[in-house]
Amino acid sequence: MKTSAYGCALGLAAGATIFNAFCFVPGVFAAENGATITPFGVTDFGAGMLPPSTPFGTVGVRTAYYSADVVKNGKGDRIDNDFDLTVKTIGLAYIHMSETELFGASVGFGTIIPLMDINGSLTVPTPGGPFTLAGEDFALGDIQIMPLMLQWNAPPNLFVNASLQVQAPTGSYDVNEPFNVGTNHWAIAPLVGLTYLTDSGFEISSRIELNFNTKNPDTDYTSGVEYKQEFAVGQHFGPWTLGAGGYVYQQLSDDTGPTAGDGNRGRVMALGPAISFFEPGLPVMSLHAYREFAAENRAEGVNVAFRIGMAF
Repeated sequence: MKTSAYGCALGLAAGATIFNAFCFVPGVFAAENGATITPFGVTDFGAGMLPPSTPFGTVGVRTAYYSADVVKNGKGDRIDNDFDLTVKTIGLAYIHMSETELFGASVGFGTIIPLMDINGSLTVPTPGGPFTLAGEDFALGDIQIMPLMLQWNAPPNLFVNASLQVQAPTGSYDVNEPFNVGTNHWAIAPLVGLTYLTDSGFEISSRIELNFNTKNPDTDYTSGVEYKQEFAVGQHFGPWTLGAGGYVYQQLSDDTGPTAGDGNRGRVMALGPAISFFEPGLPVMSLHAYREFAAENRAEGVNVAFRIGMAF
């Protein structure tokens, strides 16, 4: 898996290579340098619901904060390397759903533009002794484009959507820098989201994503296929929904490249409280705070995100 400020760090819209520094420690980190290519914690409640068809579409903003001071190896043991990472992200999203139908679903498209601030450091072993790598980067990240989005609302209380997501290497990238906001390669991901809402207001939502990554031409490194599932369960109380959510990440295939070692497959899980607010005519808002655990070949930290969106 490749390092991405998106991965180690978050959701809605960012993508970034976070640790080229980890190239000094082959066989320790998942994907290229220890983070997912696309973000974690993008959805919680309403994962199966895309915005309605409106004349001007829907605009959303997501702010996210990720912090970690622990890195785990392939056995899930902590690595003593004085690791510290903070990633702040703000993403601007636009989705337009049309009246056109395909396979019985409403058709739409969308895009996400992330702005990211990464600050991190770690100590790596060298023949001359421990060496500390530190750096920061603040710039536009890798833009995500969803050329096809489909929304089904047919069965009672069940909402299902499917999308194709393409992440372009638009973020700044320097192979000689330890922290970059760009991943320097393309990523293509099919996504499926669903929400089931009972008559009493109990909600179960989930979204599944598979990432297929191309090669980073500057490092000859290709991150393996990544599986991500986000979820939330909660109870509706009027316009409010209260409950819990999280995500599961598992790399399904080995990385390939000069520093891939035994394949660097990563995994991590997260759980925490989630809350959302929706009142017709007002912006939709959601907030969650997740704590990661059971990490292998990657960082383990805290993910906090706030989303707000409005249809026009």
